[in-house]
Amino acid sequence: VQLQASGGGLVQVGGSLRLSCAVSGLTFGNSAIAWFRQAPGKEREFVAQIGWSSSVTNYADSVKGRFTISRDNAKNTVYLQMNSLKPEDTAVYYCATSNFWGQGTQVTVSS
Repeated sequence: VQLQASGGGLVQVGGSLRLSCAVSGLTFGNSAIAWFRQAPGKEREFVAQIGWSSSVTNYADSVKGRFTISRDNAKNTVYLQMNSLKPEDTAVYYCATSNFWGQGTQVTVSS
């Protein structure tokens, strides 16, 4: 199983980014996929999750109303649309499923 996260970068406060997670090696349409993040000096924390059905989503309270998780089963890809970014969103973002993790993509929000 491989997960390839991409789309990170440097953005100003209030800006937007869309992260992508390309998944291979499993039955994507049957798999729940989650995003986590880890800021410097902090523990990894849950951000959002999407079930095999796109109608099932969960978000951390800190990102509700600003982040949207979605999936394209035809492309085996999960997205994380991040709007109204804050400095505290700065972290390495990881996608994961069934104890498999991607390599992470850096998001830096500058003030």
